[in-house]
Amino acid sequence: MSNDLWPFSTQAIPVQPLQSQLFNGINIDVLRLDTLHPIISGNKWFKLKYYLAACKEQNFSTIATFGGTYSNHIIATAFACKVAGLKSIGIIRGEATKFLSHTLQDAINYGMQLHFIPREKFKDKAAIKNQFTEDVFWVNDGGYGTKGMQGAADILQTLPSEKYTHIIAACGTGTMLAGLISAAKTHQQIIGISVFKNNFSLQKEITDLLTTTNTVKPFTILHNYHFGGYAKHPTNLIEWMNELYLTENLATDIVYTAKLLFAVKDLCTNQYFSANDKLLIIQSGGLQGNLSLPKHTLCF
Repeated sequence: MSNDLWPFSTQAIPVQPLQSQLFNGINIDVLRLDTLHPIISGNKWFKLKYYLAACKEQNFSTIATFGGTYSNHIIATAFACKVAGLKSIGIIRGEATKFLSHTLQDAINYGMQLHFIPREKFKDKAAIKNQFTEDVFWVNDGGYGTKGMQGAADILQTLPSEKYTHIIAACGTGTMLAGLISAAKTHQQIIGISVFKNNFSLQKEITDLLTTTNTVKPFTILHNYHFGGYAKHPTNLIEWMNELYLTENLATDIVYTAKLLFAVKDLCTNQYFSANDKLLIIQSGGLQGNLSLPKHTLCF
């Protein structure tokens, strides 16, 4: 895949140490994938890049994928396809509304054609695909699949990651975590923070991905930090986001990374880690989701 297609480099992603007392003195670095690009933010580029390459190599002209009203994956796919000279189709969960979210409006502006599917029918992906007679290259929700995992594995190549004892990331589909697990060294513990409520099938979904490349390794999923469910953002989460920004100058989003950093703080406070541990936190981007909040809710 030619690098001249892409408007950014993954070679100089900053690593930010956390220096306040919020984290009980534990040695923590944050990999700032959110700085990678203003639209293809965070882990989205890594999860998409091998799908985009395969689409072009197999001479498809269109990528079709799935997502919700505020999906980071949808907007990233729309923009990446525009840059790559591909058409894009977004299959959106839920009914069309009179006023589209900023995410969906931006996706349209980047050339994506949207199709809305009622929530009760959204899980039947085979039936959805059968509605399309045109020849398209299909990508699962959130880039879930072997190519998405392989791309996410490249995240750890952007820094000298072997010095860390723990690598911690938020989980939606588990695609990124599977990539991190596959690329991690044997001495490293991988921890995923699930942002969905009661998403206990996540363990199997990650394991299923790993078995496709025979890289099954131990990992941990924690399910107690969803704050009520996917994209739920009660007052105490908003307060935490503002506190974190004011003390560490680290912006987070309401869906993934605020919950991730809260989980890390809670684990540190409760002596989950030892003084000799060195943590790498993946700031996976997705800050555009905060645009759904009323103005001045956040201090950043």
